[in-house]
Amino acid sequence: MSADMTAGMTAETPPLFPRHAADLQNLRQRGRYRQLMPRAGHDFSSNDYIGLAQSATLKAAAHAALDRGVSVGAGGSRLLRGNDSEHCLLEAEAAAFFGSEAALFMGGGFNANQAIFSTLPQRGDLVLYDALIHASTHDGMRLGRAEICKFAHNDVADASRHIAKWRAGGGSGQIWIAIEAVYSMEGTRAPLAAFAKLAEAEAAMLVVDEAHATGLFGDLGRGLAHDIAHLPRVLTLHTCGKALGVSGALICGAQVLIEFLINRGRGFIFATAPSPLNAALVRAALVDLAGNPARRDRAWERIEHAQAEAARLCGLVGFESQILPVILGQDELCMQVAKGLQDQGFDIRGIRPPTVPAGTARLRISLTGSLSKPVITDLFERLAPVLQDLSPAGASKADPAPDPALDQVRSA
Repeated sequence: MSADMTAGMTAETPPLFPRHAADLQNLRQRGRYRQLMPRAGHDFSSNDYIGLAQSATLKAAAHAALDRGVSVGAGGSRLLRGNDSEHCLLEAEAAAFFGSEAALFMGGGFNANQAIFSTLPQRGDLVLYDALIHASTHDGMRLGRAEICKFAHNDVADASRHIAKWRAGGGSGQIWIAIEAVYSMEGTRAPLAAFAKLAEAEAAMLVVDEAHATGLFGDLGRGLAHDIAHLPRVLTLHTCGKALGVSGALICGAQVLIEFLINRGRGFIFATAPSPLNAALVRAALVDLAGNPARRDRAWERIEHAQAEAARLCGLVGFESQILPVILGQDELCMQVAKGLQDQGFDIRGIRPPTVPAGTARLRISLTGSLSKPVITDLFERLAPVLQDLSPAGASKADPAPDPALDQVRSA
């Protein structure tokens, strides 16, 4: 450090950004400090549910796209010169594949959800959202003009009661019901048929985030909402960075809503377009979903094997998807157990508040297409004595009630 820079400094000189430093120290003391970790061990933490991310299929598609001249960079926003034929082809193919009138490709699921809820609901409308909805929906609602109201997780009756109360209070605008097909930290599935029935009865828009269902659930992996995706009052979001193995997101719905997002969605208008190469890879992923059901079948074999072994070896039951949460409760305990498994070669991450409600820190075991059945069994054999040692407090799969003190923020 130069003499000019040190002039006037004393031992009492406060550190730069003291509030930020103090907040980070507080996170460390509470066992909630986050840091980036390298990839290591067997993948029980990613969202590469069917094993496409590092597949030969996508590698070959990348080479083929580059060979035919597809650009790596977009060079600008879609409304300037960034609109590439690969974007347009992907959107047309995605709309056909997912069964909607139109589709819009965006850079990521967070940006897409934020754009949906900050743009489409208007002043005088009501956004009714599940208590465990993703952080991106919360951010979009905060930027939007509509009223917002939370209902209990997966509770259609509670959602209906809130609608009646809002209307009794004079609410007369459009109602938007925001749910996830599969919830990222609980692994629970939404009762879609019941929500669709409620939306129809109330002339409400149903917005379904299919992020953790796309590629695994529904006919050809088209999501849990595929049977209703063609309806004009249904909007679906399919992220491309999980089971599809690439990145980006596809908003699928009525043509007028897609056009409104293009014209009014700030997250679309002012953002550089996703890479045309990325769009080409998503196109290849959709082709693989349609023509290679064996990949999805293999993933489901792993999921069913894991659920059976979790029950047999650890007494953990009630799982509904590829996401197996093991609730340990205490933040520091959760991270210690996760670290112990990581040291044994299993990449499992601990999830703490505010991503999940206070007192429900958990291991998030995610089943991916890269795993073998022996490795899955090995994991639960090693986890079993750890959970046994924690008894009688133990661990559970059961979903706890959301902490009413938290406006629940979910993490991808």
